[in-house]
Amino acid sequence: MNKVSIRNGIFAFLLVLILMPIGHALMVLNDELLADQKYIGAIAMGILGIVLLVLGVKTKSNQTVATILGFLGAILVWTGWVEFSFMWIAEKENVANLVKGDTIITKREYLVMLSSLGILMTMTFYFLFTRTNCTFFIWFQKVFGFREDILTQTGYKKPNAVVVFGETIMIVWFFYILLLIVYDDQIAGDHHWATLAVAWGSLLWSVYLINRLLRIMSFDYAIRYAVPTVIIFWNFIEIIGRWGLFEEIWVHPLEYWFEVSLFFVSLAVLLFIIIKNPSFNRDRKMTT
Repeated sequence: MNKVSIRNGIFAFLLVLILMPIGHALMVLNDELLADQKYIGAIAMGILGIVLLVLGVKTKSNQTVATILGFLGAILVWTGWVEFSFMWIAEKENVANLVKGDTIITKREYLVMLSSLGILMTMTFYFLFTRTNCTFFIWFQKVFGFREDILTQTGYKKPNAVVVFGETIMIVWFFYILLLIVYDDQIAGDHHWATLAVAWGSLLWSVYLINRLLRIMSFDYAIRYAVPTVIIFWNFIEIIGRWGLFEEIWVHPLEYWFEVSLFFVSLAVLLFIIIKNPSFNRDRKMTT
């Protein structure tokens, strides 16, 4: 761990962290501001995400920019196409929100999202049995004794933009489903020991990942490593927000427009610093 790796880890963590509330805010803003035209806005959002992904694939000389474009593309595609597709089905089939008293506990689109558990598990096993650089899957491959068999697989190297795009979608999807499962009163519940385990387990796991993140010398790799690190940390934020321990201002962007605007400004400033500073594009390896 040195000054460069610590700097890379902090900037990568902040970049991904800021995108978490922005993703929530974009969905709410699209829903509330466009109203009847929200699905057109969602389609446009997803198309923009794919455009950014294509630009990332075509970016050869700067892997930091390529990685950022792939990550931003994933956030836009998830928010625009994935989340709004569940909303569309929920509205189309008149699914009711989960309500306790006068408060909406879980919106109907997320209740519909839970039905994707089967395809999520299928995709998870697909990645488990294929060659990957994901430490999570590598750990399971070693535990079950087929890592060496997988290493014999040959194939082309996917562009970094595609790697971070796919990993972001899968990780966000996985932990959405996990949280929806433990929130379900028929399975666990908001204050069940399983929910507590997910909350505090995610916090401790993210601390371990942050320690490793701060040792990475290559900034584009630091961004890719920060994606699961932040999303796992965000589980803790999501759960304590559900417990009502703080106000999730990104869920009410019009009411807290000034605070939410600061997220967007912070993202723009952070991206400007990263892109303009050539030292963020140097190819270095992780320290030991």
